[in-house]
Parts: sequence; C-alpha cells; structure tokens
Amino acid sequence: MTRLIALLLIAGTAALAGCNTTAGAGQDISKAGNALTNSADKHGAE
Repeated sequence: MTRLIALLLIAGTAALAGCNTTAGAGQDISKAGNALTNSADKHGAE
C-alpha cells in the first residue's frame, strides 16, 4: 500500500512538472514570435 501511495505521489509530481514545463515553453515561443514580428515591423518588412 505504501508503495502505491509513493508511486502516485511521484507520478502526480511528474505530471504537474511536465505541465508547467510545457506552458513555459509555449510562453517562450510566443515571446520569440512577438519579438520577430516587432523587428519585422520596425524594419518595414511585410
């Protein structure tokens, strides 16, 4: 029983960490895209 609880805690922690990592990567990609768009607008590229 204690092994099951430990396994569930580890799995839950890994799942939460994975979600936060994915969300962070999405935000980074979005910021990079915005920076690229702003740079293109600044230099008159269309």
